[in-house]
Amino acid sequence: MPNQVEEFNAYRVKMNDKILAGDNKVIKRIFNLDTNAYKKGHLDVKTKELLGLVASAVLRCDDCIKYHLETSFKEGVTKEEVMETLSIATLVGGTIVVPHLRRAYEFWEELETTNSQHK
Repeated sequence: MPNQVEEFNAYRVKMNDKILAGDNKVIKRIFNLDTNAYKKGHLDVKTKELLGLVASAVLRCDDCIKYHLETSFKEGVTKEEVMETLSIATLVGGTIVVPHLRRAYEFWEELETTNSQHK
């Protein structure tokens, strides 16, 4: 039975493939811009992902939060760093962010569980 990390990734890949198959130049450029914006530059990837996490939480985008959590996890971000980052997001966004904080915490736990099972 797939967990929420696997379900999220499978859906994301499936839909991105369908969307990009439409060959819309603007959408392809937006996807490319997004990919390139998070590459190492003056800021490292880890920092950029944590910034993306804050913005995603403040804007209350659960899919974006999941994406940045998983990428942060792969970059070696610790649970404590994620919680400190999400605390800033909750401070900036206000209490309306709390439900997203709950789901983010749950998704992070799933990332930890999934990773420990694949070792």
